[in-house]
Amino acid sequence: MATEERATPLRLGSIAPNFQAETTQGHIDFHEFIGDKWVVLFSHPEDYTPVCTTELGAFAKLEPEFTKRGVKLIGLSANTIESHGGWIKDIDEISGSKLTFPIIGDKQRNVAYLYDMLDHQDTTNVDSKGIAFTIRSVFIIDPKKTIRLILSYPASTGRNTAEVLRVVDSLQTGDKHRITTPINWVPGDDVIVHPSVKNEEAKTLFPQFRIVKPYLRFTPLPKEQTSASV
Repeated sequence: MATEERATPLRLGSIAPNFQAETTQGHIDFHEFIGDKWVVLFSHPEDYTPVCTTELGAFAKLEPEFTKRGVKLIGLSANTIESHGGWIKDIDEISGSKLTFPIIGDKQRNVAYLYDMLDHQDTTNVDSKGIAFTIRSVFIIDPKKTIRLILSYPASTGRNTAEVLRVVDSLQTGDKHRITTPINWVPGDDVIVHPSVKNEEAKTLFPQFRIVKPYLRFTPLPKEQTSASV
């Protein structure tokens, strides 16, 4: 596919494009797959590669925590479903996990182009024909099919699954409680009162909130009131 034919780059707040695809668990319509859940869609350059193998094992081990939060995981790699099947056996053996979420077979890069998962600047991240592999992209998508997070890692760098889960907790907790989360926040830490909440309303919503600056107001939020408490 020529560069000029690539889809318009996605942004936070974009509706996640729908697509049909074959996965290790059968054919899917992506929007139907999302349903009323949150989804983490993440791509890999290729099957049987070292960094990807460690990543998928880590996601598989952490999947129960995502499931508790109403989040579905779905991977993508630029290989066939048949190739994925053999690779999953290796992943389970190496990591001691049991990978149960689907992996999209995207050998033709159709989904990769749709979600702009290709990095044409990384000349080492290509197949034997010189076609760009997918980079390590992560999309967090909410039940309204809205893209809430986009991350892109170079092929050489494995992702941090705990950070992906932390962002899920931040987004879900923020949606529920009208708060935002500060640097390095983890569930149980103090949060920031959302700018749209005026002080008079904040007194009711957050009786213990404190004003550091007119634009910066903190309030305790116990872990039990976050999505991590499920």
